[in-house]
Amino acid sequence: MTADQTTSMRNIAIIAHVDHGKTTLVDCLLKQSGVFRENQATSERMMDSNDLERERGITILAKNTSVVWKNTRINIVDTPGHADFGGEVERILHMVDGCIVLVDAAEGPMPQTKFVVSKALKVGLKPIVAINKIDKPERRPDGVIDEVFDLFASLDATDEQLDFKILYGSAKNGWMSTDYNEPTEDMGALFDMVIDHVPEPKTEEGDFRLLATTISADNFLGRVLTGRIASGTVKPNQTVKALSRDGSLIEQFRVSKVLAFRGLEQSPIDEGVAGDIVSLTGMAKATVADTLCAPSVEEPIQAQPIDPPTITMTFRVNDSPLAGTEGSKVTSRMIWDRLEKEAEGNVALKVERATDAEAFEVSGRGELLLSVLIETMRREGFELGVSRPKVVYKEDEAGNRQEPIEEVVIDVDDEHSGIVVQKMQERKADMIEMRPSGGGRTRLVFHAPSRGLIGYQGELLSDTRGTATMNRIFHEYAPHKGPIKGRHTGVLISNGTGESVGFALFNLEDRGPMMIGAGVKVYEGMIIGEHTRDNDLEVNVLKGKKLSNVRASGTDEAIRLTTPMQMTLERSLAYIADDELVEVTPENIRLRKVHLDPNDRKRAAKANANG
Repeated sequence: MTADQTTSMRNIAIIAHVDHGKTTLVDCLLKQSGVFRENQATSERMMDSNDLERERGITILAKNTSVVWKNTRINIVDTPGHADFGGEVERILHMVDGCIVLVDAAEGPMPQTKFVVSKALKVGLKPIVAINKIDKPERRPDGVIDEVFDLFASLDATDEQLDFKILYGSAKNGWMSTDYNEPTEDMGALFDMVIDHVPEPKTEEGDFRLLATTISADNFLGRVLTGRIASGTVKPNQTVKALSRDGSLIEQFRVSKVLAFRGLEQSPIDEGVAGDIVSLTGMAKATVADTLCAPSVEEPIQAQPIDPPTITMTFRVNDSPLAGTEGSKVTSRMIWDRLEKEAEGNVALKVERATDAEAFEVSGRGELLLSVLIETMRREGFELGVSRPKVVYKEDEAGNRQEPIEEVVIDVDDEHSGIVVQKMQERKADMIEMRPSGGGRTRLVFHAPSRGLIGYQGELLSDTRGTATMNRIFHEYAPHKGPIKGRHTGVLISNGTGESVGFALFNLEDRGPMMIGAGVKVYEGMIIGEHTRDNDLEVNVLKGKKLSNVRASGTDEAIRLTTPMQMTLERSLAYIADDELVEVTPENIRLRKVHLDPNDRKRAAKANANG
């Protein structure tokens, strides 16, 4: 159906916690609205276009799509569910007039649902609540609806927002209904409810104005800014200016293309009208939160300020002896250009040069946001040295140090709740709530300092045999809670450069678990294992077996090495201490000391003790 056959328009966002079926629901809406031919090949989770999104099963970037139902064009925005990507969420909600809150029929609303919903209610959106995965045997739809109502009430929803419409269904099986005991054939009930209950886009009189909400880069078109047209119309070749949040002029440019979402594709259109979500190209400097408008407009559209970053890391040039052997992008200029490009499109990220010329400070909303950036750069061929994540402190009026506190919700089997409470208390967390969550599980709610949570995810899974789920969200800045004990063990450090030998590793196994196997390139100062005691130990992993010309029976059996610890990127970032780095290359993740020379390490340790 062409654009001019549609008589009205609706803009909606889909909000859900990670894994509650949001992206699957969008797939289903696309298929049922006739976006694809009947025999067209389609992939699963079409909106998760990024390789990392597909691997991790999470949505990182907000996506737009558009379907036509009964002569109404419905623009759909799929929002990220992780609070780490909250910078995306706040801006997206200003583009839409309604939202679908998707909730798992067994789990109920979760913290990340709370995060995005609180933003949506503040903006004044009227929610439609869709209870998904109703085919689960452990479903409890009535209890979940009560929890959703309590959540909305606790977020100061208005009476109108509390009188929300409810749908039940299964995105996987492709149906939605107003009664969960009466499954339907398709998503018609959801489409109809959107058309009946979401208002048409609000437009204003006057010349062209658009608030840029997302940015992307195209190899052929350059910068692409997307937003909803608040007033007026825009055509290709029209002269437009960009105003910053304070109203100052950034640049004046000619629009080269006006693109609109039609299904999963972005297609050029002849004219963008008020209320539609479009993308413009042709600008050189304008970015997110700027107002693109006709030359006669003087006042910018009010943009939402963005929550502050809570975690910072140092990215530095890889200066290990193996630098440049695995990656193609290794210079500080390449790294800086890539980080600047990332910060341009991701408003939740802040990039600054550090005091050291070869290092850069990168701050973000959480470990996940930064680890996704590192993983993306690694796949692009970059080599980096990355420091341990640190929290961003603030000072109050009296000059006292304040640190970020997060609300942490942990669902765990009853038998493991004791160890979780103990570990969280060691991390200076305050328990707020403890209640049964059904099925022999307990829900624990804590207020914990962000720095105490760095690296806790892996430990939590070990302590609970993989049965616990942890969700966290920024709560507030509060007075500093004092020192938190870090890693309890030291590390084993290689004292030479070469290839590790199985015989040497076998003899070192009683010193602690290894992180490398035999035949691996090592260098002086590289961490090859964990020490069982609390001090660091330099060891020789290059020493082969002494050979003699006497053959004795029983001395030449094949050695069997214990499987080394699997150090993933997240686990490595959480594991390292302040005097250590993670060396990230396209092929390997290695741990090392900042100072590779043992004498330099001693000097630095002495200077720290005195300082």
